Amino acid sequence: MRKVTAYFEYTRLRPDRACIKDEWIEQTIIHPEKVEIQNDSRVRKWAMIKEAGRYLRVILLEDGQTVHNAFFDRDFKL
Repeated sequence: MRKVTAYFEYTRLRPDRACIKDEWIEQTIIHPEKVEIQNDSRVRKWAMIKEAGRYLRVILLEDGQTVHNAFFDRDFKL
């Protein structure tokens, strides 16, 4: 697994996020379907996780490597 923030480690304990697999996060980072740069220079990446039938959003810090957040995005549209 990549470097992660303390915030990511904390939120990952939530029941709605505990099911998100490391390989899904890595898949989203490497093969995103959409990428956006936030105003604070963090990077948002989305990918469909077929096993879950939902889009995963991964937010990376400005370095493009450190995972800050990962969650299923119920409002995502391509």
